[in-house]
Amino acid sequence: MSLRNMTTTALLAALIAISGSFKIPGFIPGTEFQLSAPLAVAICAAYGFQRYFIAGVIASTLVLLLGTQTVLNVAIALLFRVVIGIVFYLGGTSLFVIVIAGPIASFIARLAFIGIIGQAGWVVIFAAIPGMIYTALAAWPLTLVLRRVRQTAERMLTNVV
Repeated sequence: MSLRNMTTTALLAALIAISGSFKIPGFIPGTEFQLSAPLAVAICAAYGFQRYFIAGVIASTLVLLLGTQTVLNVAIALLFRVVIGIVFYLGGTSLFVIVIAGPIASFIARLAFIGIIGQAGWVVIFAAIPGMIYTALAAWPLTLVLRRVRQTAERMLTNVV
């Protein structure tokens, strides 16, 4: 892996880790929205699954070491990342797929969470609906921004070298 790729991956990992610590409160307690979800979708769409997954693993390791997430949180986040990759693999990175990838991954991650804790089934799904909507609305604009950032950075680095 080149220095350029390592630097990009590290920056993406930092973005995922930091954005995961910011939450927008929902109207109902327990329905807060984590900003890392639409950013994760956008990173995968703009940089590809391999770089996104590696950055996500690094981010999860950091937040686990910092004590801001538990092993369960990290496992659910990894499942979310894998589902994003599967959705993009099956559907490509069109507008429609980018919009639905996050909610699908969130739904499946919540189902896994329900399976692990064994209770509160549809309450967990219901509480996630506002976040799924926010993710669907924010993923496309963030993807456009990250694609532009990637193109600009590549253009600048090409001119330097």
